[in-house]
Order: sequence, then structure tokens, then C-alpha cells
Amino acid sequence: MLYKFLKSFAAVMTAFTVVSMSAVVVFDRRIPDGFYCENHSTLSLPGLYGKLMKFDKPFKNTAPAISQTSDSYSVTAELFGIVPVKEVNVTVTDEKMLTVCGSPFGVKMFVDGVLVVGFSKIDSENGKVCPATDCGLLKGDLIKSVNGEEVFSNEDVAKHIENSGGNPVEIEIERDKNRMSISLFPAMLKDKSGYKAGFWVRDSSAGIGTLTFYDPDTMTFGGLGHAVCDIDTGGIIPFSSGEITPAAITKIKKGYAGAPGELSGAFTGDDMGKIETNSEAGLYGKLDCEVEGFSAPVAHKQDVYEGPAVIYSTLEGTDVEEYDVEIEHIDLSDGSMTKNLIIRVTDEDLIELSGGIVQGMSGSPIVQDGKLIGAVTHVFVSDPTKGFGIFIENMLEAAG
Repeated sequence: MLYKFLKSFAAVMTAFTVVSMSAVVVFDRRIPDGFYCENHSTLSLPGLYGKLMKFDKPFKNTAPAISQTSDSYSVTAELFGIVPVKEVNVTVTDEKMLTVCGSPFGVKMFVDGVLVVGFSKIDSENGKVCPATDCGLLKGDLIKSVNGEEVFSNEDVAKHIENSGGNPVEIEIERDKNRMSISLFPAMLKDKSGYKAGFWVRDSSAGIGTLTFYDPDTMTFGGLGHAVCDIDTGGIIPFSSGEITPAAITKIKKGYAGAPGELSGAFTGDDMGKIETNSEAGLYGKLDCEVEGFSAPVAHKQDVYEGPAVIYSTLEGTDVEEYDVEIEHIDLSDGSMTKNLIIRVTDEDLIELSGGIVQGMSGSPIVQDGKLIGAVTHVFVSDPTKGFGIFIENMLEAAG
């Protein structure tokens, strides 16, 4: 009898160990390496995470409230409060207040050089040729100089090609953050009208997005929640300078399954801020003036839960409206900067107007229980009522 009991007990313990170790691997991937936490509070996780994962000790910031430094702690995440999963770093901060926006803004960016965006064969004396591809240029290459002279516009590059006289043109490019030189041999057109190289370049970009927040203490702004990318190369635009301007929404193209919608707009005023960062997590810089919005505290990612929330966005003119959404999934892991939340539009007015989330709404702030938790970033092509959102923490980190 004792033997059967011990055998059953051993089987149960083996099964428990196997399940626990599997869970440790899963939670190790899904729990981030670091958290922010406010003064005099303890760290706990939402939903299933909170039921299964505990931390080995409470912590608090004992520094004076006026201190500009943050205390950091290392705590152990434990499965069932027993099995160690991983060490995580906790940075304790004071409550942060931001101005929530949701208003449209125009983006003007100038490339840090000239960007190669495409190629075409030319009808030359020797038939159809493309000197640009023959010399090894690739889409996405950033041209920094031609024949030792810095270039800043399409015209700068064209001038060197047209005036080459058929002699090789030395092009300095930046590719994958590495500098290299390429010798390009322009070809004479068949009709003898001039020299061409067979590539297309871009020196600037413009568009419309949604302003997420600004910090009234520093006048730092954040918007989009994702990078401004070149439409042809798909890469993040390497910019030298840029400005944002006031804008108004003039037209809505409604979205349907398989066909994302779009907001169209127009710039309506002078520059209102300088762009300083174009990153994977959004567009950031400094405002020259205050913009309309309301003040709200920042929520840490562990404060966000699956359930109702609202977004603030503009679908007509400059009027910011509140729309209901449901947060259906939360990804706490460090795997993505911009796809931390899955949200579903539940507001019938928004669905009627736009079909749900459309291009141009990127950056629309997401608020839950009166706290700013993040921004809309992408729409599901297969279902425009659904989309991704980014944690506001990730935006603030990108903003510096």
C-alpha cells in the first residue's frame, strides 16, 4: 500500500515538475526584463499573469518626492510564489502627467542625403541599360555625396549625372549604417540628349498623423506610435531635419476587410514644432507652442488590463472625439516595441464613419480608467475593427 502511494506521489511530483519547468520557460519569455513602478507601491501583474506570478519582495522608493533620481531594485518573479522564473529590474518613479491629444498633425521631413527608391532601364546608345544597378546601387541606399560634394536634393544628384560627360561618377553611400564608395558610369541616351543613370531618388517626405501626447514640463511631443517609413523602400526615413504643423482632416476613405481605409488631410498653419527622433516607436520632438488636450497620469504596462478603454482621434476637421474600444490582448514581453496591445473598436459611430481603424489614426491615444496607456499603431488588414497598440512606456523611452 505504501509502495503504491509513494509511486503515485512520485508520478504527481514528476508531472508537477514538468509542468512547472515548461511554465518557467513560457513566462521567462513573456515577462519583460524591467518594469517601472510608482513611489510606495508594489509590483503586480494583470490577469492570468498576476494569478500565477508573484514577486519575492515589496519595494518602495525612499527618496524624497522632489528627487530627480530613481531607485532601482532587482526582484525575482516566482511561479506560484515558489518556483523562480527570472530576475527583473524595477525602476521606481514619481507619477508622470502628460497632456493627451488625439489631434491631427502634418509631418515634413528632409532626408539626411538623398534616398534611392527605385530603378528603371534607359534607352541608350547600347540598348536598354541601367547603370545604377550595374554599379551595385540598391534600393534604400542613402547617397551622401557625389564626386566628393555633399548632396541634399534630387537636383544635386541629377546635376552630377548630367554633367559627367560619360566619365565615372564617384558616389558615397550609407548602407546598413556602413559607408562605402561606388563608381557609376552614366549612359548617353539614344537620342543624344544627355546622360542618365537609371535610378530614382527622394529627398523629402510629407504626410498626416495623429499627435498622442506632449509633456507640458519639457514641451516634448510624441505621435504615430511607429516610424515614418519610405513608401517605396519600406525602411525608416533617415532624416536631417523636420517639422510638424497643424492639420485638418478633409476626407475619410472607409476601411473594409482586405482594404484598409485612410484619412486625408491638409496642413493648416505654420510649423509648430521640430522633429528630433524618427524611431520604430514613433515620431518625437519639441513643440513651439501648447496644443489642446487634457491632463492624465501615465499608466505602467502592468497596470493595463483586458477590458474597456477609449481612444481619442479626429475624423473630421480638427475636432477630437472619444470612441469606445475593448482591449482584447496584452503582450508584456520585450518582443515588440509597437505591437503590445490588440484592441477592438466597439464604438458604432466610429465603425459607421470609418469602418474602424484607418491609416492616419496611428498615434490616437488610448486611455483606460482615466490613465494614458498607449496609442494605436496598426490596423488589421483582415478586420479594420481591430488593430495594434503600443504601451505609452515604450513611447516615453523612445522620446528620451
